[in-house]
This record gives sequence, structure tokens and C-alpha cells, in this order.
Amino acid sequence: MVRTAAALIIGNELLSGKIQETNLKLLAEELFGLGVALRRVVICPDEVEVIAGELNALRCRYDVVFTSGGVGPTHDDVTVEAVAQALGRPVVRFAELEELLVGFFGPRLRARHLRMADLPEGAELVRAREGGWPVVKVDNVYVLPGLPEVFRRKLPILRAVIPGSGAFVNRTLLLHCDEGEVADLLDRLVAAHPGVGIGSYPVWEGREFAVRITFDGKDEAAVERAAEALRSALPALPGSDPPQP
Repeated sequence: MVRTAAALIIGNELLSGKIQETNLKLLAEELFGLGVALRRVVICPDEVEVIAGELNALRCRYDVVFTSGGVGPTHDDVTVEAVAQALGRPVVRFAELEELLVGFFGPRLRARHLRMADLPEGAELVRAREGGWPVVKVDNVYVLPGLPEVFRRKLPILRAVIPGSGAFVNRTLLLHCDEGEVADLLDRLVAAHPGVGIGSYPVWEGREFAVRITFDGKDEAAVERAAEALRSALPALPGSDPPQP
């Protein structure tokens, strides 16, 4: 059963601000629905040694690691080489992927396209039912594309193959008050409900402050008790309005 995960987001373009990173939110939402806790995120440049080092640190600590980016045909696509180095495996040509590339590109195929058929030896190809380009899995590492449109299409494959531990339950309340006004109350709630993750997020609505309180956990009854405890305590809080779901 997979309980924890990490993400290794790869790309000079992200670290330089040329491109806005969006895949992390998609992955986090998907893992939350599977009941897998995303515990760490690292963004690193397109450098083999750096990627390999970060990957080794993550894969030894978390159940699964997801990489994003660096799997295309150009000079800065070095993720496969880095994964192979981290796991101590050679890079080999996968005939099945080569065939897919030939069929997709046809007469536009160039030798550099075929780099995308090279993977660490022993890599597993995880496919969707309808076919198409597979997700690459090497040990506990899933190698995903960086292009957001393609990344999004790979998430259903993960949903089908990752044995999560049951989806997290979430409840959200919106309070029309300043975050500091409920800080002491939240401290008490956190202490009284240790099995529930309680988050506090300020919201700016025009010229008024509000605060969004979230309750997350695997036990729905426990999450409901924590949320109800906040609802019950609010009338005693000066200046607070009734919570909105």
C-alpha cells in the first residue's frame, strides 16, 4: 500500500521563471484522492548529477517518487539518464517505444526523436486501456512528462495502478474574521483532534479579511467532529460570523 509520495520537478525554465509550474497541483489533487500523502517537493535544474542526487534522497525516504519534465528529444532532456544513474542501470533502447515513435511521427521522424525510446534497463511500461504513450516506472519512481497537457492525461494511469490507502476526507469552513482571532481556538482544536489535519488560510475579500479553515483525514467521523467543534465554538468568538461551507 502506498502511503507517502514525493515529487521531483525538473526544468531550468521553472527555476528561471520562464514557465509557470502547474503539474504539481494536478499531482497533489490526484494523490489526495488516492489517500497518498505528498510529503516533499523538490524543483531542480536540468543537470544529471543534481537530478540523480535528489532522486536517490527521495526514493529512499518515500513510498513513491514522481518526476516531471526532461523526457523529450533535446539537449536539456536528461531525466532518463539521471534516473538510470541514480538506480545504477544502463540506458537501453525499447523497441516497443521506437515503434510507437515511428508510427506517430512518420516521415517527420528524426534520429533525435528516438531518444524518447531510451529508458533505464528494466523499466516498466504502464499503459492506459486505450493505449498511447505509457507511463514509465522504474522501481518506485514514476517518470512523467513536463508538458502540462500531456502530464494531465497520464494521471488516470496512476489512478489505476497505485494502491492508495483510501481517499482523504475534506471539510472546509469560511469564517468572516481575521486569522489571528481564531488562532488560539485552532491551537485547542489541533490538540483535541490529533488524527485530523487542520489548516488555516487567510483570504482577502475586497477590503475585508476572511479565513478558510480546512479539515483533512482518513476517518470521516473524526473530520466531522473536528469541524463541528469549530462550528460550536464560534458563537463565543467576538466579531465572528457564522461559518460558510
